[in-house]
Amino acid sequence: MWPKIIRSHNYGRAVTKLVTLIASLLYDKLAFADCADPAITLKFFFSHMHNLPLYQVDAFTSTIFGGNPAAVVPVPDFPSDSLMQEIAAENNLSETAFVVIRGKGKFDIRWFTPTTEVRLCGHATLAAAHVLYRSGGKDLEKLRFKTRHAGTLVVQPQGEAGAYTLSLPTDKPKKVRSSKKLRGALAGIKPVEVYAGEDDLLVVLESERQVRKLAPNLHIVAKLKRRGLIVTAPGDEVDFVSRCFYPAYGISEDPVTGSAHTVLTPYWAKRLKKKTLTARQLSKRGGELRCELRGKKVRIGGSAVTYLAGQILLDR
Repeated sequence: MWPKIIRSHNYGRAVTKLVTLIASLLYDKLAFADCADPAITLKFFFSHMHNLPLYQVDAFTSTIFGGNPAAVVPVPDFPSDSLMQEIAAENNLSETAFVVIRGKGKFDIRWFTPTTEVRLCGHATLAAAHVLYRSGGKDLEKLRFKTRHAGTLVVQPQGEAGAYTLSLPTDKPKKVRSSKKLRGALAGIKPVEVYAGEDDLLVVLESERQVRKLAPNLHIVAKLKRRGLIVTAPGDEVDFVSRCFYPAYGISEDPVTGSAHTVLTPYWAKRLKKKTLTARQLSKRGGELRCELRGKKVRIGGSAVTYLAGQILLDR
């Protein structure tokens, strides 16, 4: 069966078979007479096919063309860093997630922007969970993603409607002084407060209108010696709003940023004296999030939809 698929030049059919194979390996729905280890079978299949499955998913939205798009590439083992970076640059999305299957409901994950690898990415993890869950893992209550630098991330599906809860490590921000460079980055707007998280600067403004109208100097933002800049304020219809800028990582403005809410949630939970919050990211595409502070974890609820499925033709 498999040699025929491997030799096939009908790539659309091969991708469908590959998705079925991946789902079967993940959830023990097929037995392989040739090989007792499903991971070895998957590696054999990929090594002969030379191509990789590719999905694009809109995260933190219930409709396509909204939220934050991410690419998801399931792989038998992580390719070279240079190849993963080239693929991410070619995809030209804020993040491409590469996912390795380690067992039932257990995965390794890495994320690349068009220019570099990042420590943590929420929306691409949500996108990866959506692909794996919808491809055959609907019996899973949790999907666990082991990262290189951010521990193990857990995603819990919330039924058939494409809704998920993502558990990320809390990043409690520390108050810092503003600077002349930061004021230049904010195009002259005076911040109410400034905080530093593990990766980003968090700037608090007075109103949603200020956040919405902000036109930062991205050249200066790229030189702030941080991953990026988060600006936030009280929301008119939700608890808080935000926008996120990462020009140093090849992302002028990120549409919806899960990892930023690991900093935003503890700040607003303390300020508003509530642990469950509603949030909106005011990018052009926009996104809605439900956030809950749970000690050392921030739980973020959101939906995801698949925009496309295909494959990367590495054998051309």
